[in-house]
Amino acid sequence: MPRGPLHRAARIDYAFQDWRAARAARRGAVPMPIGFIGYGSTGWVRVLARVLMTPEGEQPPERAAQRARGWRSFLAIPVNAATVIVTINGVDHEVTADRGGVVDVVVEAELEPGWSTIQLRCPGGPRVPAPVFIVDPATRFGIVSDVDDTVMVTVLPRPFVAAWNTFVRDEHARLPVPGMAVFLERMVRDNPGAPVIYLSTGAWNVAPTLTRFIERHLYPSGPLLLTDWGPTHDRVFRSGRAHKQDNLSRLAAEFPHIRWLLVGDDGQHDVELYDSFAEANPGHVAAIAIRRLSAGQAMLAGGRTKSDHGTGPRWYSAPDGSGLLRQIEADGLDGGRST
Repeated sequence: MPRGPLHRAARIDYAFQDWRAARAARRGAVPMPIGFIGYGSTGWVRVLARVLMTPEGEQPPERAAQRARGWRSFLAIPVNAATVIVTINGVDHEVTADRGGVVDVVVEAELEPGWSTIQLRCPGGPRVPAPVFIVDPATRFGIVSDVDDTVMVTVLPRPFVAAWNTFVRDEHARLPVPGMAVFLERMVRDNPGAPVIYLSTGAWNVAPTLTRFIERHLYPSGPLLLTDWGPTHDRVFRSGRAHKQDNLSRLAAEFPHIRWLLVGDDGQHDVELYDSFAEANPGHVAAIAIRRLSAGQAMLAGGRTKSDHGTGPRWYSAPDGSGLLRQIEADGLDGGRST
């Protein structure tokens, strides 16, 4: 847990969310988790979920969230420090959500490689399923992909455009990046058992929307690693770059034998971030694939990131997924090793 005094903005935010939760409870709402896709190895599972206040007797919040559009997803009431019981192979594990209602914990459990389902519930509440992908210890290749302007066209960095895309625009109006679903699916097909991790600076509030977008546009399934909405214990705004750095380092530590294909775009910090990670962890990066934004998209995104890089893993750059796939196949990248 973070040490030191809480930032004033954080104290105000936590007090406001506690007030909202207490008010909802008086109206008959109860805490209920939304289960997100988790991942792990054969001896542990990283459980990802979020606890929201839900009217008692109504459908689980992940189904109610399917009706939410834009700003409505940010009206959900999180439950600070909620107790959640995680059931894996019939064994209960009691865990605690953070102050934003987010559950992000590692639980020791033995599961077979591949897809499994665990159960989540708050005390006295119904069980909610959550899928988890268990990585085979023999796996040597995986994929980490950005979301904004890599999987989904968002031109996110410009504040007003970001606000429009996040709070106003209907999810069905959002467009996938051309060819990227085929590119990622082909990499998974050519490397059976490879995990796919979607690493984004987006808030957990939009996780159901992103999950449906990934499914609808036939991207390979995989965990979303998002951030909480609002201030942290020591600052008003969260650092998206630090979030990505921390999770990349964590994946390298959790799966020391996997070399990752890092997929991003040149409109934010992906180029610099991936370059720094590859330099610090040369044995953990198989290649880096960067989607080049168009001139108009780059302008909306605030310009391009400088794409110069030194020696290290192989770099690929193209305006869409088809171009990246052609380059990688021509180069013979297979399972993280070039032939």
